[in-house]
Amino acid sequence: MKNLKLPFDKSKIEEIIKTYPTPFHIYDEAAIRENAKNFYQAFSWMKDFKNYFAVKACPNPYILKILKEEGMGVDCSSLAELVMSEKVGFKGEEIMFSSNDTAYKEFKKAYELGAIINLDDITHINILEKTAGIPEIICFRYNPGPLREYKGNVMIGHPEDAKYGLTKEQLFEAYKIMKEKGVKRFGLHTMVATNETDRNAFVETAKMLFELVVEISKEVGIRFEFVNLGGGVGIPYRPEQGPIDLDFVSKEIEKLYQELVVKNGLAPLKIVLECGRVITGPYGYLVTTAIHTKDTYKKYIGVDACMANLMRPGMYGAYHHETVLGKEDAPQTETYDVVGSLCENNDKFAIDRKLPKIEIGDIIVIHDTGAHGYSMGFNYNGKLRSAELLLKPDGFVEHIRRAETLDDYFATLDFSKI
Repeated sequence: MKNLKLPFDKSKIEEIIKTYPTPFHIYDEAAIRENAKNFYQAFSWMKDFKNYFAVKACPNPYILKILKEEGMGVDCSSLAELVMSEKVGFKGEEIMFSSNDTAYKEFKKAYELGAIINLDDITHINILEKTAGIPEIICFRYNPGPLREYKGNVMIGHPEDAKYGLTKEQLFEAYKIMKEKGVKRFGLHTMVATNETDRNAFVETAKMLFELVVEISKEVGIRFEFVNLGGGVGIPYRPEQGPIDLDFVSKEIEKLYQELVVKNGLAPLKIVLECGRVITGPYGYLVTTAIHTKDTYKKYIGVDACMANLMRPGMYGAYHHETVLGKEDAPQTETYDVVGSLCENNDKFAIDRKLPKIEIGDIIVIHDTGAHGYSMGFNYNGKLRSAELLLKPDGFVEHIRRAETLDDYFATLDFSKI
């Protein structure tokens, strides 16, 4: 079962609201650190194991600094993410650059930083060479298409429909080209799952990549330094769900490593991941206030947050649990749609949700927004993105990103020329 216990109570949030009005995202530093340690412990058998935290999940330098201190690298997919990581102090091969449809200046920046560049297409080889250069170490992203039994989910889709990665045939050719260009260090990557809670999917991914390493090593005559099993480890958004059993996943991968890597003389082969959601997702919360009630064909609760603060429910129909502070033990006698103020009917945090009776002024906490929450924000309807706060282990609240203002929204416009 999912742990629904909050790291704060109503009085703590009321105190915070005096300084930082709702809506805001707040992250639990102690829980993030403990989770990072547990994650590494689960894969402790792997020599030089590293998780490259997916910056897109929670792109805040304060969060990245915490994860750096816990031994993680960063997985970047844009120029802004590269620059943010650089400013936090990540350097060289602490950075994995995995992009697609990549702007040339992004290749150049990744090359300058000494990041591990993970190419998404065979045509990117020439582009990388012309715009930056051939790096010391190179990685390619594999898309197994119909060869993969696991068929993804609604968020990532079927591999054969995905815009990402090289086919198996292209992969062999790409490594041959890079070998001819003098590259001596190689990695292999895939990413075919997202928010996946079936533990066997990740074991299957490891088997697929280990078998591919054996094939490519023999045919092309290269030695792989690492495999990146990707990310996509899901979290229990619903109360009845439990977390994925990482110990099981790790032990099964270890068995495959012995059978496919060690027995074929390909060890040592480093194993890395690029998980984001499972690292920070459960430890972030969107705090919002009920500002309207409406009773027409359905009962509605209007809050001061909207889809601009949390896109997932409107975009995917994703479930996020909600707690009404001070009414945790009250009977759930009402059925509500909890909605924001965008001029879009999918701007709903909950649909037909059983909740206690809510009154204007009640504080609602939306769970599990520590990944793909703030980061997916936008300014449609002129909505301003909220503040981000960090709950420190000693109970102090640090302001790690201020809320946007109207001046921010209009900063790129010159009204004097109108």
